Amino acid sequence: MSGQEEKEGLQAREMSRTPVDIKPSPKGRLLKEMAVYELLEKLEISYQRVDHEAAATVDDCHDVDEALGIHICKNLFLCNRQKTDFYLLMMPGLKKFKTKELSAQLGVARLSFAEAAYMEEFLDITPGSVSVMGLMNDKEHRVRLLIDRELLQDAFVGCHPCVNTSSLKLRMKDILEKFLPYVGHGYTVVELVGE
Repeated sequence: MSGQEEKEGLQAREMSRTPVDIKPSPKGRLLKEMAVYELLEKLEISYQRVDHEAAATVDDCHDVDEALGIHICKNLFLCNRQKTDFYLLMMPGLKKFKTKELSAQLGVARLSFAEAAYMEEFLDITPGSVSVMGLMNDKEHRVRLLIDRELLQDAFVGCHPCVNTSSLKLRMKDILEKFLPYVGHGYTVVELVGE
């Protein structure tokens, strides 16, 4: 499904100020979003959810942050110059990202933002919807998860359920100890200063 088809398949959503902890009705939702809720339910991972208008950047998520009582983390989809190694970086939303800083830690000559086509192929998500939840679709383990150490200190993390018209509040412990082992992904801790 192309990004345009995906946008047309979603109904406009009003911002809900009160988070809910139940799986939504599938009406007006994409299958990939519903698959996230089904997997969380299967793994007995509790969550809180708010629906909202499309929120493609951390700046767009201010109201979401307030509703969920968290800060949505920044998720960046990156690759090396040869486009042979791909990375999903989770970092605090307000921290600045410096490519050079991360490249040095990974021993990669140059990192850049990966093309949307790779994002869709490996994670079944489109720009603006990048999320750790997309790793459930990475059956061939093409994407390496990187998590900023600062984010690991938070009890909760905010992310999208593979679409940017809803946001979730999840326990970091559940992502690390239930979700990632189930989808067969490990993670690498990185330390980003971001100044």
